[in-house]
Amino acid sequence: MLLECCIKRIQSQWYLKKEIILDKTMVEKIQSNPSYIELVSKRSGFAWKLTITMLVVYYAFIMVLAFSPATLGASLSGGLMTVGIPVGIAIIVFAFALTGIYVNRANGEFDDLSNKVKEDLKKEIENV
Repeated sequence: MLLECCIKRIQSQWYLKKEIILDKTMVEKIQSNPSYIELVSKRSGFAWKLTITMLVVYYAFIMVLAFSPATLGASLSGGLMTVGIPVGIAIIVFAFALTGIYVNRANGEFDDLSNKVKEDLKKEIENV
């Protein structure tokens, strides 16, 4: 998917200047590019870390709810608001925060690596 995205960006930028034929050798050059390998490795590793973090938080909430419902069902101030409501809202806010963290890194480090892959490919095309 990432490879297709890089190819589409390159095609859209270079199509008017020079016809590019992306054959298997070009795809292999991209896949063997050290910057592309680093990009895929870092991006997937970071995504998995964030995914596991969110799953742990969410399933911890579900486990507390399943095995100790009185904990989340306890009233905060003697009224109708229980402990579970702010905890649930905190989990939703945490999910948004993780999304922001990913977007920040994607717009910084991952875009820089993607641009490096594009530049390497442009040099490769110009040399052909």
